[in-house]
Amino acid sequence: MDTLYPCCAGLDVHKDTVVACVRRIDAKGKARQQTRTFGTMTDPLLELADWLAEEGVTHAAMESTGVYWKPIWNILEDQFQI
Repeated sequence: MDTLYPCCAGLDVHKDTVVACVRRIDAKGKARQQTRTFGTMTDPLLELADWLAEEGVTHAAMESTGVYWKPIWNILEDQFQI
């Protein structure tokens, strides 16, 4: 299978937390992933944005119920392809 995005993230958005998984393809073509959980207030969301940038994430996908995705979108929209 061809790699479309060598470093991307999936975000599972809840009322009080965002679970983020960064998946990266290493030089040998092996997929590696790391998962972290963040709060949904401004400071933790800025930490999420910083972590995604440090990891080299270029694209992110979000899953959310209701309107809980909106603050995450507002923080990340200019930084990544969501």
